[in-house]
Amino acid sequence: MRSSYSENDVILLLKDITGLVQPQSTQERERLIQSGRHYCEMLPIEYVPTQKYMELYRRSLECFAGPVADAVGRMAEKVIAARGNDVVIVSLARAGLPIGILLKRYIRFRWGKDTPHYGISIIRGRGIDRNAMKYLLERYKPEQLLFVDGWIGKGAITKQLREAVKDYDGVSSEIAVVSDPANITQLCGTHDDILIPSSCLNCTVSGLVSRTFLRSDIIGKDDFHGAVYYGGLKDADISYDFIEAIEKHFSADLPHEAPAADGQGIDEVMAVAEKYGIDDINLIKPGIGETTRVLLRRVPWKILVREDSLSSPELAPMLRLAQEKNVPVGVFPLHRYRCCGIIKKIADA
Repeated sequence: MRSSYSENDVILLLKDITGLVQPQSTQERERLIQSGRHYCEMLPIEYVPTQKYMELYRRSLECFAGPVADAVGRMAEKVIAARGNDVVIVSLARAGLPIGILLKRYIRFRWGKDTPHYGISIIRGRGIDRNAMKYLLERYKPEQLLFVDGWIGKGAITKQLREAVKDYDGVSSEIAVVSDPANITQLCGTHDDILIPSSCLNCTVSGLVSRTFLRSDIIGKDDFHGAVYYGGLKDADISYDFIEAIEKHFSADLPHEAPAADGQGIDEVMAVAEKYGIDDINLIKPGIGETTRVLLRRVPWKILVREDSLSSPELAPMLRLAQEKNVPVGVFPLHRYRCCGIIKKIADA
């Protein structure tokens, strides 16, 4: 699969379906998803963000590159302590790709080892790419595979991963992430809900690759899951700007991790559902990364923010998006998360 990443950084086990799928508007996709169509059977139109939003993104990257670099370092230290240095990084496309590259580069920075890194697809409700797993297990031992993603919202993909690996003896479902406010994995850089600036953008910070795609008329039984390469957006591509901004803050002298809050994130999601009468928790997306995704890719109904985070610079890009899209922002007594996005229920779905 083509991307703007070097194969020295990641090999994408994806089928290139560029030109084979007509992208659809956010409103149309949302209507179809809530009518029962699976999100993986469609692709969104990818846009270049506004100049004001990009200015906020750059300021956020400048402010938070250091904390993210520290979290990547702590994640790497935990991975090596738990799994040894013979791991194979298997990033979950798309959000996991830049994080997997950073993990690979930190391991090289800290221990001088060049770790194999692949990107594969896993889709909520459809499972992991079995052909990609076959490819990896023909080349590596099951215990070497380490799944990597950017962050954990409420844990839907981790649940999907646990189901998927039941078919693969010796493969661990444990996942490494930069941020885990849901308190699900130990292989995280932090349990705080921190801003990972790559969550603020779509393909232009992820190697110009779309989210992954699975539909039987395009993806055959022996194919990898698909993705589109957005070569037309190459002038807006800042994938390596993000990687290098974080990498330059790598340090072997890492600050201590703050202790995790009690409980798990799903408890907070259920409290939001009860408060607003939401019977489908898939419409609730907690955490900075997931809330930003709601604003970028879905039809938002409301954004909830923890009161002490309303003026936080970490939320500035997300709040700017909400303003641009005229999405109301309210306050909610969140503890594990700084914010939460709620998807609008389409009445005529």
